[in-house]
Amino acid sequence: MNLRALIAGGVLLAAAVPAAAYDVAEKSVVQIKADLAAGKVTSVELVRQYRARIAALNPKLHAVIALNPNAAQAAQAADAARRAGKPQGALAGVPILIKDNIESADPMPTTAGSLALAKNMPGRDAPLVAKLRAGGAIILGKTNLSEWANIRSTHSISGWSAVGGQARNPYAFDRNTCGSSAGSGAAGAASLAAATVGTETDGSVTCPAAINGLVGLKPTVGAISRTYVVPISHSQDTPGPMARTVTDTALLFGAMAGSDPADPATARADAIGTDFASGLRPDALKGVRVGVLRYAAGFHPATDVAFDAALAKLKQAGAVLVEITKPPHDKDGEIGRLEQIVLMTELKADMATYLASTKAADVPSRTLADLIAFNTAHAATEMPLFGQELFEIAEQTKGLADPAYLKAEAEAHRLAGPEGIDKLLADNKVSVLVAPTLGPAWLIDPVLGDHFAGGGAGSPPAVAGYPHLTVPMGLANGLPVGLSFIGTAWSDAALLRYGYAYEQAAGARQPPRYLQTIDYGIKALN
Repeated sequence: MNLRALIAGGVLLAAAVPAAAYDVAEKSVVQIKADLAAGKVTSVELVRQYRARIAALNPKLHAVIALNPNAAQAAQAADAARRAGKPQGALAGVPILIKDNIESADPMPTTAGSLALAKNMPGRDAPLVAKLRAGGAIILGKTNLSEWANIRSTHSISGWSAVGGQARNPYAFDRNTCGSSAGSGAAGAASLAAATVGTETDGSVTCPAAINGLVGLKPTVGAISRTYVVPISHSQDTPGPMARTVTDTALLFGAMAGSDPADPATARADAIGTDFASGLRPDALKGVRVGVLRYAAGFHPATDVAFDAALAKLKQAGAVLVEITKPPHDKDGEIGRLEQIVLMTELKADMATYLASTKAADVPSRTLADLIAFNTAHAATEMPLFGQELFEIAEQTKGLADPAYLKAEAEAHRLAGPEGIDKLLADNKVSVLVAPTLGPAWLIDPVLGDHFAGGGAGSPPAVAGYPHLTVPMGLANGLPVGLSFIGTAWSDAALLRYGYAYEQAAGARQPPRYLQTIDYGIKALN
């Protein structure tokens, strides 16, 4: 798509994007790597072109929260290394955007979207960022997010932060980007970088990926280090890759995965390796029994049409579909109730641990109670649209030794994992579970807040710490929807293989059209 032209029908595009011999729009990481190797483009030019797109589109999308002043220098170094014939990493010279709750040593603050962290510059790389650099990636900047990763209020608006404003969906600007990796979703869809990094506690990689037409992997908890990532919950938090293809997602995942002595959950990470791309093949679904979570569909007609089309493509790719009509347990809302106890308790404890690791002169808030006080004192800027009820609930929790918390954590994991996902896989003799990720993007609504169109099946893998991959399955009413692949712990590589085979059979992703709104052809009533 030519972003230098205005498209009729209410589309607002960036006529200011300068003409360029190399157009980065919709270029995959794989294509960019090939073009770099062939001398068709340089990393310096890539940085220049992505910055031009950001300058032109970000005033509407609010997807990027900060640009890295060091990116041009890193690009020059990448080009020099390439010319010198030095060994190239998996992402050598490729510009990447990371979510603004992930620290980098570059001169950019890590704010989590809050003014309380506006000066938070500890000058250190999160281990996942260090791994990206080791793989040759250029950190182009940071993406906007739902403030505090959407854990502050029960009435929040996904994609809004005091620092970055309201992120908007490139498929229709009046639609939400979902949270909390909202900017990563919008930026990836709009080709503001080759790929992006998000984080998830429950749905915050898979939701924005799905409704922004991206592939997103919420890995097994512990596959990627969480050190120096602003936390919610050590039981459920994980960074994850977001890209426009499964191959790019696998490359980005491999570049970040690995053990970190400071994060005990990653003890097994080195054993799963880092090469997740070379094993991708179109016939990976042939003969594979796939469990169809029919009970997780049925919440939106157009999404169901896309889901049925996706199932047909899975079957065409050789999968054996097994219908699953009932969830493994019938205690309505039990997992969610237990998860709330876990998240609230760990938020208070884990946030205090993180804040203690920052510079007190730059981050005066040292506890969750301090953050609550900051928000109250700065209500006009921090809380103009919604409050901090969840922060206040978390502040009342009794710590990680609380018997009620310990019981809830064990029970939530058991119900979601061994008695949930694992039981479904075993009882139905299937290798993977599929469901719609959720419905299409909703209108941004500062009055009523978020209103999701269906919940899909994302919470069980989030609570269990199991992997969850979403792959585009087309449009529903003109907006992207995704197909979820869910498996047991450490089945990340298998999910990527299945997702790739589906992607190749379906070819379902459609680029954004940058509409002001979705036009259904409905005439106004007089």
